[in-house]
Amino acid sequence: MSENQTKFGVLIKAGLAEVHQRELPEIGDNQVLVKHEACNICTTDYGQWMGLREHQPYPMAGGHEFAGIVVKKGPKVVGDFEAGDRVAVAYSFCGECDPCRHALTSECTQVTNEPTEDGYYGAFGFSEYSIRDGRVLIKMNKELSASEASFLEPLATVVKGLDKLRIKPLETIIVIGAGTMGLVNAQAAKAYGSRVIVTEVMPEKIEVAESMGLEVINAGDCNPVEKVKELTDGKGADAVIIAVGANIANKQAFEMVKKYDARILYFAAGYPAPELKVDSNFIHYRKMELVGTYGADMKDFFTAANLLNKKMVDVSKLVQCTFPLSEIQEAYKAASTPGSYRVSVIL
Repeated sequence: MSENQTKFGVLIKAGLAEVHQRELPEIGDNQVLVKHEACNICTTDYGQWMGLREHQPYPMAGGHEFAGIVVKKGPKVVGDFEAGDRVAVAYSFCGECDPCRHALTSECTQVTNEPTEDGYYGAFGFSEYSIRDGRVLIKMNKELSASEASFLEPLATVVKGLDKLRIKPLETIIVIGAGTMGLVNAQAAKAYGSRVIVTEVMPEKIEVAESMGLEVINAGDCNPVEKVKELTDGKGADAVIIAVGANIANKQAFEMVKKYDARILYFAAGYPAPELKVDSNFIHYRKMELVGTYGADMKDFFTAANLLNKKMVDVSKLVQCTFPLSEIQEAYKAASTPGSYRVSVIL
């Protein structure tokens, strides 16, 4: 396959992924040609494959958690990128609209979900090659595997959430759920100096969390709310990060936090949508903060790159298995299996 052509994975409909081929445009002055090495299958990706996110269009050439190698760059690319550098990719942004000018690049009004000229939607992460604006590329440590470097985007979304949660060193933070993003949240919060306690019911996930040196409550063997109170001398947690979209997680979070000035971060979405049943007076009198988070801005991507490149967050145990692009259908099946960690497509 030449550099001006690429094979890529695409969802034709729910449950059906294929490999297609297309021509790449000429590289622009401010652009970089990237040879993709790996792209991890995100919850959004396999959620659409399972038919749970039918609000997204087809054909979907998705995949946004990817890393690759610089092949060549345009003459006006700013930055010290050289051929052979490993890079991962942040979200596209215009840099000129009001949100971008206020550093809220994830809210850029000029980035739209329009199809390409050949009719595809998505970020083309499951692609052998792509052309990217130089300003959305971040250099990654080559000691990381390509699949590990592909965690830049999910870790950036965690950094965004922790920033909104305003966690401090020595605070006690509860993370509900030891799935991929629960453990990324837990490691990042620990890197920030907090005491982190993870709650989980699945034995396999508890084992992985403990192997990372995390403090874990087996919620299948005890009442996790009572255990949190026991481990905090009856005070409760300073904050809870809900990393699984479930009714019971929403309920437990309110019961785990301290009496006054507690914060709850709603990190995970769930399909069907979880319910939140709470008396607003409860929030009022206890001076609680309920915080939503989604996506990441460029500053979050740079912080995430530092955490990964310096190995302050170790995602090596979160890459469950790999598949070649030719087996992308099987990769989606593996990724959608309950209890799975990240499945990586090698390109």
